[in-house]
This record gives sequence, C-alpha cells and structure tokens, in this order.
Amino acid sequence: MVIFPNAKINIGLRITAKRSDGYHNIESIFYPVKLSDALEFVVPDEVISKDILKVTGIDIGNDTDNNLVIRALLRLRGINSFPFLKIHLHKVIPVGAGLGGGSSDAACLMNVLNRHFSLNIEKSGLKALALELGSDCPFFIDGIPSLGSGRGEILAPVKTVLSGYYLIILNPGVQINTGEAYKNCNPGVPSSSLKESIERPVIEWKKLIMNDFEDFAFKKHPVIGEIKEELYGSGALFSLMSGSGSSVYGIFQKKPELAQKLRHFIIWEGVM
Repeated sequence: MVIFPNAKINIGLRITAKRSDGYHNIESIFYPVKLSDALEFVVPDEVISKDILKVTGIDIGNDTDNNLVIRALLRLRGINSFPFLKIHLHKVIPVGAGLGGGSSDAACLMNVLNRHFSLNIEKSGLKALALELGSDCPFFIDGIPSLGSGRGEILAPVKTVLSGYYLIILNPGVQINTGEAYKNCNPGVPSSSLKESIERPVIEWKKLIMNDFEDFAFKKHPVIGEIKEELYGSGALFSLMSGSGSSVYGIFQKKPELAQKLRHFIIWEGVM
C-alpha cells in the first residue's frame, strides 16, 4: 500500500510561555499543503525478524532505526501485534525545514496501519501516541486546518482560508535546530487572537500575524529573511517562515513571475 504524507505550513507561530516540563506553549495555525512524501509498506512473503526501512529521495542519513516511521511502528506494537513490514519512504519534504515532513510520515503511517490491521485504536489514542513522537505529530492524524495550542497537540478546527490562492514554498537548503530556536525565543502573551486574525483579508495578515522564530532564524541564516523580502517584492499578499524554519512561503492572488534568484529555492507551488 502506498500513501502520500503531506506537509504543513504554520500561519503564525507565537511562543506564549515556557512550561515546567521544559517544553513551550505555542499558538499556531497548522495548515496542510499538497507537498508530500511517498510511503509504501508491504507484508513480505518471506519471514523477517524486524521491520526493514529503505529511504530514497532527499538524504536524511543512515540511522533508520531512529527514524520516526520506525518509532511509530514500535509505538503501535506496544498496543497490538501485527506482522513485520518492509517499508519504502521516498523523501520529498526537506528535513529541518519547518514543514513537518517526518511527523507527517509517522502519523500517516499510524493512521493507515490502524485501519489496515484493524488495530481499533481510537483517534484520541492515536493522537496520544503521536504526541510521544513530536509536538506537531497529532495534527497529521486528522490533517485539517487547525489552531494548535499547548505544545501544539491541543487542536481546534479553523476555516479553510487559503482556497483559491496561489502558494509558493521555498527552502534555502539550510537547517534550523528546533531546540536551539526555542532557546533563543522570548515567550510572551500575544496581544491579538490568531484565530480572529486569519479571518481578516489575507492582505492584512502582514500587520497581524508573525512567527516568533523569525528573528533568530534571520540572524543565523540571513538568506531566509532575504527570501521573505523578495517574495513581498514579487507581489506576495503575505509571507512567513514556517515553523522554526527554514522554509518560507508566499501567498499570492495568482501565479507570480518570480525573480531568477528565487526560482531555484522553490520546492512546491500551486493553487490551494
């Protein structure tokens, strides 16, 4: 069986408080996009003694035992047994890019295995298991536009606000360490509601919606901030870095003519 775990962008990301457990509380809109990996699993005819993961596409290193896909399998096997699998993951979503690719791979596999092997795990149970793998993993269980709070696991559906707009996602090829990004942020309570802000016209978002990780990311890798400015210069209604970086997206009324220096950064574009 083949599935296509999709990426997400963050429309706004505010760090509201540091928690006593070492994590941070956030407020962000998680919004699914059509950029996706490909993930295939089969139950082999021959007997195997462990799950086998093959990864192609973007190089993510050789440590497949710690890949979120394998860790997701182990979490499910802690509840119900099912055969060992051969898995092929073809990576298209960049790593360390703020797009949730690894989290999506893990959560989407949990979803499909729960159905395929009739594991009968409720959605709430799947989300709890997904949270053990990453704060944004629970979002990908349903994968609908959602306001995330707490660590990101408290999810409330929001309106589909980007239908018909033209989205471009760019990645400069640098990675941002999420832990380092959190260490360099300054938590604070937002003065406005993100859920209310996204209901305003997109052209107004520039004054209302921000990502608290941008200051750190732009200082560490100035190219990220340069991409954002170039997108505005190309006519973007709104542009923002996604997650803790390093990807930046631009929202346009229609397909723009981008400057040549931006084109080689594009990893996905299309109508939402």
